[in-house]
Amino acid sequence: MTKAPNPTARYDLIDLRVFIAVAEEGNVSRGAARCHLAPSTASLRLKGLEAAIGVRLLQRQARGVSLLPAGRVLLDHARRCVAQLEQMHADLLPFAQGLTSHLTLFANNNAISTHLPDDLSRYFATHPSVRITMKERLSADIVAAVASGEADIGVVAMEEMEAPHPALDYWPYRIDQLVLLAPPASALAKLPTVGFADCLQQPFISLQQGAALHTFLMNKAAAMGIRPNVRVQVSDYRAIARLVSSGAGFGIVPLSALDATDKEKVDVLHLTDPWAKRKLYVCLRRQNSDANPFLVGLVATLSPDAGRQGAEV
Repeated sequence: MTKAPNPTARYDLIDLRVFIAVAEEGNVSRGAARCHLAPSTASLRLKGLEAAIGVRLLQRQARGVSLLPAGRVLLDHARRCVAQLEQMHADLLPFAQGLTSHLTLFANNNAISTHLPDDLSRYFATHPSVRITMKERLSADIVAAVASGEADIGVVAMEEMEAPHPALDYWPYRIDQLVLLAPPASALAKLPTVGFADCLQQPFISLQQGAALHTFLMNKAAAMGIRPNVRVQVSDYRAIARLVSSGAGFGIVPLSALDATDKEKVDVLHLTDPWAKRKLYVCLRRQNSDANPFLVGLVATLSPDAGRQGAEV
């Protein structure tokens, strides 16, 4: 029977850890051993936890315990609480070890998957005490995040005639090409040129919903009044290439995401659409251009033109 919470009872993080261990082991003794406690101590902590919350969490049985409905709810919350606390400790540890700066970098999927890993490796070789939080976002969202201060620096794709944000400086980063991957000997490979509209009736292998390139291509198709025939959605470019090589469908990926093995197994066709040529830029708030030496160093690593006051877009 549910009881009102005991206002004098308290529970702590150790109680939650004991509860998680016992729930996962299905046994008080094994759960207590995981927490380096005596079974009697673990039992007392579990009883105190139930008293503090005001509801039974575990069904005691001859050979162990099982979760009651309230226990299943608490287990989910307790796991998230402990995981969040561990993440807090992980985030704070570098400061105790001499962290000198923390930067937040937003970039689109293309940059994260292909260019940034090597560039960040070079940056960390000269700035080992800097930590970078990197998140994938759509280019438009990246610009807004950098302008508002949510992100320190961004890597975005800019289309022709797109106006740069007036509060940001931009420097050229990379130029990439979106290409169509077609199964070997497909009919599209025989065309003299291929545009996005030419392939939209074919079954597509695409990135998962929410990925920057998926959203970008869906918007381009919607502007043409066409709904793509998406057959399979996957998590990365290599999976797209493998499925295309098997004949499952067609895919669009950045040329830089392909390796020599991928190119041997599929037909790689350049798209004629102007937006298929992707110009990537590093963007930064103007007031930050010389405020943080570690940020300036990152910009210099990503773009050889960073010494200028801002590059034209």
